[in-house]
Amino acid sequence: MLSGYYLLILQGALLTVGVSLASLAVAIVLGLAGAAAKLSGRPPFVVLATVYTTVVRGVPELVLMLLIFYGGTIGLNHLLAAFGSQRSVDINPFLAGVLTIGFIYGAYMTETFRGAILAIPRGQMEAAWAFGMGPLRTFLRITLPQMVRYAIPGFTNNWLVLIKTTALVSLIGLHEMTYLAKQASSATREPFTFFLFAAALFLVYTSVSLWALRWVDRRFSLGVKRGTV
Repeated sequence: MLSGYYLLILQGALLTVGVSLASLAVAIVLGLAGAAAKLSGRPPFVVLATVYTTVVRGVPELVLMLLIFYGGTIGLNHLLAAFGSQRSVDINPFLAGVLTIGFIYGAYMTETFRGAILAIPRGQMEAAWAFGMGPLRTFLRITLPQMVRYAIPGFTNNWLVLIKTTALVSLIGLHEMTYLAKQASSATREPFTFFLFAAALFLVYTSVSLWALRWVDRRFSLGVKRGTV
C-alpha cells in the first residue's frame, strides 16, 4: 500500500526538477539583464534594477509568490474586463511557479553576476576593444568565461536555495513532491516516513548539483589555480 505513495512522490519529484530547471533559466536571463542594467551607467536602468533587487530581497519568498500569483490573476482578469472580455483566466500553476521563482531568484542572480563582472579587470575589456572586438564578441570571449568562474560560488548557493524554494509552489496548487508527501502523510498518518523520503530526494538533487557545479568550477578555473600554487 505504501509503495503506491512512494511512486506518486517520485512522480512529483520529476515535476520538482522541471520547475527548478525552468525557474533557473528565467532567473539567469533576469540576472544577466539586471546586472547589465546596473552596470550600464544609465540612471533609469540603474534605478529600475536597484528597485527590483531591493524589493525582491527584502520581501519573503512566500509573500512574493502569493502576491504575484493571486495579484497576477486578478490583474489579468481586470485587464481582460477593460477590453470588454467576459472570460476569466486562471494562471497555470506550473507557469506561475516557474515565473515567480525565476523572478525572485533573478534578483539574487543579478547581484551575483554584477559582482562577478566587477571582479574582472577592466583593462582586459579595454584591450579587447583596442584589438577591434565588438561588445558582443568581447562579452563572449573575455567577460563570460571569467564571469562564470567568479560567479560559481554565489550561483551555487542561489541554485541550492532555489531547489528548496520549489516546495512553496504547493501553496498555489502545483502537485510537486512536497505536496504529495503531505497528502500521503495525511492519508496514512505517517508524516515522518513520507517527509523523510521527500527530504532524501531533495538531498539527492542538491548533492548531484554540487558535484556538477564543482566540475564546472574546475573547468573554468583551468590554469588559474595552477598559477597560484
